Amino acid sequence: MVSSTGGRSGGHDDAALDEIDLAGELMIAATASTDDRLPTERIDEVLLDRPDGGASADGPPGGGQ
Repeated sequence: MVSSTGGRSGGHDDAALDEIDLAGELMIAATASTDDRLPTERIDEVLLDRPDGGASADGPPGGGQ
């Protein structure tokens, strides 16, 4: 498979992959839900339950800086 970046590395690619991963997690959660809509609380659980630590008690993921 040929990369569209031409061998370049950049932070934008990582951010895009993270967004795709989050969208996939939300789709899985929505599919597993019996409700018509995914409750806000469940969306928060999915988005904040990240292997890199997610949100901390001090603020949003990534330190918010």
